[in-house]
Amino acid sequence: MGGISAEKLSRRFGPIQAVTDLDLTVPPGEVFGFLGPNGAGKTTVVRMLCGLLVPTSGRATVAGCDVVKETRRLKQSIGYMSQKFGLYNDLTVRENVEFFGGVYVASRREARSRFNEVIEEMGLKERASQLAGELSGGWKQRLALATAIVHKPAILFLDEPTAGVDPVGRREIWDLIYALQGKGITLFVTTHYMEEAERCNRIGFIDAGRLAALGTPADLKATRMGAEVLSLAGPDLYGIYRALRGSGLVLDVNLYGNDLHAVVQHSASALPAIRTRLQSAGVALQHAEVIPASIEDVFVRLTRKL
Repeated sequence: MGGISAEKLSRRFGPIQAVTDLDLTVPPGEVFGFLGPNGAGKTTVVRMLCGLLVPTSGRATVAGCDVVKETRRLKQSIGYMSQKFGLYNDLTVRENVEFFGGVYVASRREARSRFNEVIEEMGLKERASQLAGELSGGWKQRLALATAIVHKPAILFLDEPTAGVDPVGRREIWDLIYALQGKGITLFVTTHYMEEAERCNRIGFIDAGRLAALGTPADLKATRMGAEVLSLAGPDLYGIYRALRGSGLVLDVNLYGNDLHAVVQHSASALPAIRTRLQSAGVALQHAEVIPASIEDVFVRLTRKL
C-alpha cells in the first residue's frame, strides 16, 4: 500500500505540455530520487501525485489511492515537504507541530503523543519553545520534516529537502531520511545535488516533461552514458577546454576542479586525435585516463541528448 504507480500521466497548462505520458512505479519502502533541470516538470509531477493538481490525462495511484478520485484518503496517507516551507514563523516549534498534528490526527491525545515522538525523532526537543522564524535553514528543514510526518504517512514527498542547507546539515537530513526508510516509509525525493542522487535506491531522470531514464545509480552509470569519460589534466585547463570545445572530437567537455572531463564515443580513437589537436593549439596535456562516469556525467549527457 505504500507504493506509487503512474500510467501515461500527463499535464498541460494551456499550450504548454509540462508532463507527457509518464510511466513510473515506486515500490514500498524505497528512497526514490527524481532529477531534472529547472522547468523539467519535477514539481508538476509531485503535485499531481499528491492530489494537488489534476492530470490532463493518464492515471496514478499513491498508497493505494487514486490521486483524482480519492484525494481526501490520499492526504491522510502521504506527507509533503515543499521547497517553500509551510511553517508559521510567529509560532514556536511546538506550536507548529501541534497545529499540523491537529489537522491530520483526529484524537487530541494521539496528536500530543505524536508531537513528543516527532520532536524527539527530528532532534528538536531543545528548540521546542523557539519561534520558527528564528531557526536557521537546516533547523527549519527539520521542523518542516516533522510537520510532514506527524500523522505517520506511508509515503513522504520531499521537494528539494536540502536546498540552501550547508553540507553538514544536508548529511544530517539524509540520516533522518534513512531513519524514516528504516520505519517502512516510502520516500520520493527531488534534488539538484548529484551526490544526493547517489544515495537513492533508484533514480528517475526527467527532461522537458518526459522520463529520460530510470534505474539504480550503478545501472545508469553503466548503461546510459552511451559514451566514455576521459579525465584530462595540464597546466592550462581552460586552454584545453577552449581547444576541445566545438572541435568535433568530443561529445561534451566540462571543467571539474583540477581536471577536465571529456565525453567521447571511443577513447581508443579519440585520445590520439585529442593529443594532436592540443599539440597544434600549443596546449600541454600532462595526464589522460578513462574514468568511470558519475551521476552528474549521466545527467548532463541525458538532458543534452533529448
